[in-house]
Amino acid sequence: MIPVVIEGKEYKLSAGKHNVIQAAVIEEFVPCFSPGAKVLYIGDTAKKNLFVDSKGLEEIGIPITEHSILPDIVIYDKDKEWLFLIEVVTSHGPVSPKRVLKMEEFLVNCKIGKVYVTAFSDKTEFRKHVADIAWETEVWIADNPNHMIHFNGDRFIGQDKI
Repeated sequence: MIPVVIEGKEYKLSAGKHNVIQAAVIEEFVPCFSPGAKVLYIGDTAKKNLFVDSKGLEEIGIPITEHSILPDIVIYDKDKEWLFLIEVVTSHGPVSPKRVLKMEEFLVNCKIGKVYVTAFSDKTEFRKHVADIAWETEVWIADNPNHMIHFNGDRFIGQDKI
């Protein structure tokens, strides 16, 4: 089992590469790129809804049903009004143009700025999927956690201009 602490409580992710990266997102990505942000959702390969803040999701316009199409991790930065929608890639693909369209349809009532992030374990895994990554999204690689790859010319993690 892979421990991850959310709001001071320890949760156990099932063993596996996917969940190792998910734990790294919580432990390394959040403090670096959005300190103080709140985890609203994290799925587990064995237990899809390991942690769900249903109230927090509903407050920002995200309905939670059995058919919700949430990404692997949802993080809300209230100060910046950014919603990080993070897909972890080990077997399924990255945040693709098709995935962005589906998420935008699902999140139509959420007025928070959306930041789509694809998380990979390393550059080798990233290279396998680079052609499928949507523009206006971000890429985070766990083995180099203090950097991100930005897929657009005039935006960076939710900002209109840099």
